[in-house]
Amino acid sequence: MAVVSKNIPGPDLMPVRRALLSVSDKAGLVDFARSLAHLGIELVSTGGTAKAIAEAGIAVRDVSDLTGFPEIMDGRVKTLHPAVHGGLLGVRDDPEHAEAMRANGIEPIDLVVVNLYPFEEVARSGADYAAIVENIDIGGPAMVRAAAKNHAYVAIVTEPDDYAAVLNALELNTGSLTLEFRKKLAAKAFSRTAAYDAAISNWFAAALEIEHPTWRAFGGRLQSVMRYGENPHQSAGFYLTGDPRPGVATAHQVQGKALSYNNINDTDAAYELVGEFDPSRSAAVAIIKHANPCGVAQAASLREAYLKALACDPVSAFGGIVALNRPIDAEAAEEIVKIFTEVIIAPDASPEAAEIIASKKNLRLLLAGGLPDPSAPGTTVKSVSGGLLVQSRDNAVVDAMDLQVVTRRAPTEKELSDLRFAFRVAKHVKSNAIVYARDGATVGIGAGQMSRVDSSRIAASKARDAAQAAGFPEPLTKGSVVASDAFFPFADGLMAAVEAGATAVIQPGGSMRDDEVIAAADEHGIAMVFTGVRHFRH
Repeated sequence: MAVVSKNIPGPDLMPVRRALLSVSDKAGLVDFARSLAHLGIELVSTGGTAKAIAEAGIAVRDVSDLTGFPEIMDGRVKTLHPAVHGGLLGVRDDPEHAEAMRANGIEPIDLVVVNLYPFEEVARSGADYAAIVENIDIGGPAMVRAAAKNHAYVAIVTEPDDYAAVLNALELNTGSLTLEFRKKLAAKAFSRTAAYDAAISNWFAAALEIEHPTWRAFGGRLQSVMRYGENPHQSAGFYLTGDPRPGVATAHQVQGKALSYNNINDTDAAYELVGEFDPSRSAAVAIIKHANPCGVAQAASLREAYLKALACDPVSAFGGIVALNRPIDAEAAEEIVKIFTEVIIAPDASPEAAEIIASKKNLRLLLAGGLPDPSAPGTTVKSVSGGLLVQSRDNAVVDAMDLQVVTRRAPTEKELSDLRFAFRVAKHVKSNAIVYARDGATVGIGAGQMSRVDSSRIAASKARDAAQAAGFPEPLTKGSVVASDAFFPFADGLMAAVEAGATAVIQPGGSMRDDEVIAAADEHGIAMVFTGVRHFRH
């Protein structure tokens, strides 16, 4: 049953006479508390927060003095008391509320400073189940929500970043805070508790292996406001969920302009792709444009891998994103800066490489500190009108697949190596995806077409253009292998690959016409293997 409002408006300016402080993150606490005390505000606090304030020589009243009840149960129960929540929730201008406060000796609390137990950090640390549960804050969120609900009279501060703004507002308004300011603090507080509860519920779902909980929530903290979204008329912001997976969200930006919405989207695609390649086995480079690879290669060195990747489609590479699976060195940096590049992302960079890249002041250099694990479990989320599509990350890797040879001719060892390479790349190409590869490098990529045969033809056409630009007598698809992210529904897609010069094919299989496609491959002496795994990417 809905609660009926008495419609009592809160005052515009609300004097702050008493503040309750209870924080897990003690950054800036002492200076903030001292400033509040200098403004004549009485300080009430709990546990370690009260101790830190008192040790700094600042007068502070213990919350147990307010409640007349000691902290119990290892601090689990300390602020869950009518003396606290009555002081937070009381509507000061409601005669019934005011009388209840007087009758029960409840003192009003005008400012609440609370940040929550570090549940997210503890959950990410690999702590055991009991330790994680113990870091679920109860009293903190209760106070935050109570103060935020009663923002007509109470101001709520949930993180140290807001201390300066609160002090400035108090000084500007002679010890009071405006209603508009209190509303903004309340909105932020509810967002914080929502993200906190989302982290807890998602951790429980993962810990209990509940794939699809009845209620699902996701939360994040604003990292930056974009100049615009995909297009100039769209607004956009970048939020961090706290997932420690190495990538654009965890990376340190060494230099360059602020990242745009499209930069972040494309850089994420690039780094996830290059993470498919084990740096202990080979250097690998991926060049991405509009979230699709336009060139990928592996080689003995990053420089060689970059040049091979660039040769696949040098026209599209202009203004692209370059991802590397090893710390970037000077030799690779010298090649990359020769053409206009938006972003470089790598695990790290040598000082020499960083100095070379610094000559291009607008070029963004991101150092992620590690590579994403392509086989690690995870969750992806996509919005649709009125809902969210949530699925597990595509963490299938070709090295773990049981490849089945379905043609009379089996692939050679060299073909098999290139087939695995091509299928790794196809996983990260928009469907329908066709990838030609040769000698550990893409030589033609067809992406995002409505028919698979069109993707095959576009990839072959790209290869012809690249060969002409490089002065090769014929496109590198001659003698290449080809990967398809899903089965060939008809033999025409395969025939387009044959016409381009491919000698071996890797695909999931599973079409009603598999026999027809296999027969066409046998007729032309093509080796073909089935993976049994599809890599649609929309």
